[in-house]
Amino acid sequence: MDLTGLVSETIDLRSFSNLWFWIALAVTWSSTSHWVLGVPYDMVGRARRQGGQAALDLEDMVRINVNRRLFIIETAGLWVVGLGAAVLTMLASLGFWYNIELAQALFLLGFPLSLVGLMGIATAERIRNRRLSGEALWRKLTVHRFWTQVIGMISIFVTAMWGMYQNLGYGVLG
Repeated sequence: MDLTGLVSETIDLRSFSNLWFWIALAVTWSSTSHWVLGVPYDMVGRARRQGGQAALDLEDMVRINVNRRLFIIETAGLWVVGLGAAVLTMLASLGFWYNIELAQALFLLGFPLSLVGLMGIATAERIRNRRLSGEALWRKLTVHRFWTQVIGMISIFVTAMWGMYQNLGYGVLG
């Protein structure tokens, strides 16, 4: 066996039959739903239960992350959107037109994450413009997390269905 054959067998580029892809998908969506606008969601629960310093810490963390996110969008937003759209278009074309499974998997992971990113920008804008704090801020973060989880569940379902379709179409013997 030559080096190319060994590498080809070791690194399987068939994403949907690879356990590591499914682990990465689960970890990605778990992390995405835990970190709401860059703030760990357990801080929201602690702020609700304890109030006081925990609530002030949450508001400070949200303010820092909202301002950071909106600064990036205000200074380089068009470039971020253009580059993101180009990458997603490339992955969709390579994946679904040229039938490259790795590109399909990356698109099915990246497209919903881009929706969550756009939703995060809109939420950050609302938090800053309305100067949300206290219960209103906690509610906005909870609603944002809920919709992130909905997008994640739909994404995992669609990815699983597409992956099963790909694996059944591939056949047992290749």
